[in-house]
Amino acid sequence: MHRSLTHDTTLATMRTTLATHQAAVRASNAEVAAAAKAERGTRAVLKTATIADANAQARYTSARKALNTAKQGLNTVSKSKSKSRTRAIARAKRAVTAATKTVTVRKSQAQNAAAALSAAGKASRAARARIAKADAAVAAESAAVAKTQNAITALPTAAALATQAAAVSRDVVEQVRPAFKNTDTTKVYGVTVHRNIAFAFKRMIDDAKADGVEISGGGFRTKERQAELRKINGCPDVWTAPSSSCRVPTAIPGRSLHELGLAVDITSGGKTITSKSVAFKWMQAHAKEYGLINFPAEAWHWSISGS
Repeated sequence: MHRSLTHDTTLATMRTTLATHQAAVRASNAEVAAAAKAERGTRAVLKTATIADANAQARYTSARKALNTAKQGLNTVSKSKSKSRTRAIARAKRAVTAATKTVTVRKSQAQNAAAALSAAGKASRAARARIAKADAAVAAESAAVAKTQNAITALPTAAALATQAAAVSRDVVEQVRPAFKNTDTTKVYGVTVHRNIAFAFKRMIDDAKADGVEISGGGFRTKERQAELRKINGCPDVWTAPSSSCRVPTAIPGRSLHELGLAVDITSGGKTITSKSVAFKWMQAHAKEYGLINFPAEAWHWSISGS
């Protein structure tokens, strides 16, 4: 068992994901506001362009009517037999020329106004599409926020995880104990432990060292050595007295996880750690990541089950 049952990493990842989605919601809301402001601007431009286009078209229509009138006048005077016919024709021609120029100008103005109206309409549609896209992004990210929050809420409680971890630890012990042989152990930086936890234990020592904390300890010991410790620690009876009756709590031979290499009495700097040791505080913060749990009555005793 290389790691304990813990959702610390999962929870950290979920919280990071949640923060990312929340930031995206804020950004999308800001985009909605900006898009709405832009859309209001395009509406104002569109309104102005619509009025300008209507006026330009009206002026163009008026200019064409004036040109037709001038042409009709020229046609009329051209048929006249009046003595002033020549001067009248000249005036009529000048009127036609002027009206033609006006039509040309009004036509250009009308075309420009129509183009401006078209551009304003396009900008207005684009602004509305931008709002719709931003609204959709807000909805999607809000849904992602809710989903992540629900996932975080659904994570098992610390108590549930502890129960699961204890069950797994019991299973490991039950599987290891019946067929255990001394050859199932290996040394990790001089500490003898069961091969099942060797990788995690080595990584823990390496990680602690990287944090400036030295960790070592006493791991595996034989049943005979356990009996000797019972005597040394003043247990009333080596084989039957409960561990709590000893001067230093010591498990009955055959029941200690040390005998399986699944427990370690942690030392640091050559000394057994206490609850005030830097190493103990580091273990408190990180040991569960490597599948080790502290036995509350003994700051130095760490095992896969906490017993």
